[in-house]
Amino acid sequence: MKRILLVEDDPNLGLLLQDYLQLKGKYDVILAKDGEEGLKLFTEQAFDLCILDVMMPKKDGFSLGKDIRNINPFIPIIFATAKTMIEDKSEAFNLGGDDYITKPFRIEELLLRINALLKRVSNQENKPAEQDKFQIGDYLFDYTGQFIKKDDMQQKVSTKEAELLRLLCLKKNNVLTREEALLSIWHDDNYFNGRSMDVFLSKLRKYLKDDPKVEIINVHGKGYKLIVN
Repeated sequence: MKRILLVEDDPNLGLLLQDYLQLKGKYDVILAKDGEEGLKLFTEQAFDLCILDVMMPKKDGFSLGKDIRNINPFIPIIFATAKTMIEDKSEAFNLGGDDYITKPFRIEELLLRINALLKRVSNQENKPAEQDKFQIGDYLFDYTGQFIKKDDMQQKVSTKEAELLRLLCLKKNNVLTREEALLSIWHDDNYFNGRSMDVFLSKLRKYLKDDPKVEIINVHGKGYKLIVN
């Protein structure tokens, strides 16, 4: 049974979500009432996915998500919040979030998102062997290990960053279309997912900036190209 850490400071909503996900999703759901309790539980127990409310006392969800991501770079994280600004959604993905759901939401939709994330992780673990190491100029990119290494520097990357960089590597010096990347990683090429991908591309450019032979460029009207001279 997959275990979920649910951090929600509204006790009524927290218990409702916990009961529903345990009954309908067949998940083992551990509920924390604030960010500090959530972090304590995460350090003491093993979980397969985290659902974090953003606006909480003691430690907000974004701060908790950052702490969790530092401990475990791979665990799926869903942020749940009443905030609707694109800047808030961008911050969620910048912190390594895998999904974002806006309150009020239908519990059925949350369950669908959980199922999709855990299925993607399972497929990633069970898929046949494929190329997982790439030389990018002076950098070594390890897709399975989810890190980029140059000399003594090693940069961890999130799951979506790793998936996006792998697609770029497989198309090195050729165009990776925007639609291809979105459908492959997000399974939907809508506007919001496109904005999220732009955030991840900016982070990848920052990770690779110390090698002048390496560049990720925009190809107007088409997509992106990883250029390695």
